[in-house]
Amino acid sequence: MGDASRDRPITFGLRVRELRKAKGHTLRSLAAEVGVGFTYISKIENSKLDFGDYPSEPLIRRLAKALDADETELLILAEKFPETIHRRFIQRPDAFWQTGRPR
Repeated sequence: MGDASRDRPITFGLRVRELRKAKGHTLRSLAAEVGVGFTYISKIENSKLDFGDYPSEPLIRRLAKALDADETELLILAEKFPETIHRRFIQRPDAFWQTGRPR
């Protein structure tokens, strides 16, 4: 039988869990390092956050640092646009549309 977790698409929460375990962090140790409660980290990993509770960009950056992770990867998985991509979009929005500007 295959690994069921490999059949699911990677999400921000699953990636955080994978990175946390690879670094040997517990929920509590990671939470303490990034300055949030361990239950919040658990909610992130299990995709149990309400819309207003989604992690901020600064928190995602702290998580990336604590987990030695690629900051851009975590920002994109969390559906936050990294500042470099945001600047490029503002400078050349036409480059981001598949068929030009929407009507």
